[in-house]
Amino acid sequence: MSQRKSSFAPVVDEHTRVLILGSLPGERSLAEQRYYAHPRNLFWQLVGEVIGQDLAAMGYEDRLSRLLRSGIGLWDVVGSGRRQGSLDSAIREVKANPLGELVEGLPQLRAVAFNGQKAATLGQRLLAERAPELLRLPSSSPAYAAMRREEKQKHWLALRDFLETPRAEGH
Repeated sequence: MSQRKSSFAPVVDEHTRVLILGSLPGERSLAEQRYYAHPRNLFWQLVGEVIGQDLAAMGYEDRLSRLLRSGIGLWDVVGSGRRQGSLDSAIREVKANPLGELVEGLPQLRAVAFNGQKAATLGQRLLAERAPELLRLPSSSPAYAAMRREEKQKHWLALRDFLETPRAEGH
């Protein structure tokens, strides 16, 4: 029988402009208690290119700090669920995180981005009327091999539009 697995605490602050939501941490991430710990997961490379930082070369705490300073927050749609292995398709008995409450407490939030299909499918229902903009991104997971890294990067770079400080009218 599959074990019940739980997500980590959200990484956000009052300056979060983009919230990236995954589905549920995989086995490697759970073992290390770190977001996107699998060495073949492209998350740190993709989001690093969005903010112009080599996040993959940094220590974990520095990565999180750089994300927050850049206006990016992290969390997962699934608060807990049963899953054998790390595949999103194996997630069962989902208990969602309180995404609506989190989103409503982020005064500068401009977009919620879903890292992969499962996160988007579950999360869009929960946030349909509560988030300013919802974006579906191709999964950074090594299990999603249908799209080349370069193509994934093009989609992820769209996050830059939501991180830029809005200019005052007439300037």
